[in-house]
Amino acid sequence: MRQIFILLVFIIFIIGCKEKYTPKPRAFFRIEFPEKKYHALNENNFPYNFDIPNYSKISADKHNSDQPFWINISVPKNSAEIHISYFNIKNGDTPKLVLLAKLMEETRRLAYKHSIKADAIQEQVFINLAENVFGTIYRIEGNAASPLQFFLTDSTNHFLRGAFYIREVPKIDSLQPVIDFFEPDIIRLIETTTWN
Repeated sequence: MRQIFILLVFIIFIIGCKEKYTPKPRAFFRIEFPEKKYHALNENNFPYNFDIPNYSKISADKHNSDQPFWINISVPKNSAEIHISYFNIKNGDTPKLVLLAKLMEETRRLAYKHSIKADAIQEQVFINLAENVFGTIYRIEGNAASPLQFFLTDSTNHFLRGAFYIREVPKIDSLQPVIDFFEPDIIRLIETTTWN
């Protein structure tokens, strides 16, 4: 009886070791994205207008309540947010060209502030002669907090700055699908910008 038991344990051991165990590789959670549809901002009192995704929400910038045209476009489900700040360059004591140069340099400085964590920063000039909109898009690659920033202006009256943020720890491997999904939305915002 003891020999049968030992033989049975040996057979079970042989059969059990036949299949190799392979641990599952580490993976990231599946990210669900909404269907892409857009509508105009439709804020009549704003000095600018552009298309925004239907799945986004608009809110006033609570940190700058004295600036009525500073807004946040957010998609809470994906922890994504675009900060929009607006400057009227025709009002004030500073000459327009000086103020415009300061705002452009500040935008460039804010984009390049991410160079510590960025692998690369690509600049792309944007020109829409039909709507009198000109600007620069900064694509910031790597583990930066803001993967895309831009400014738009008509060079005489309006200056609009935007910064895209994902409110998660910047790990490019896991955030790249989110960045890839929202980048066309930001490009559409830029391409459809008009001045009121």
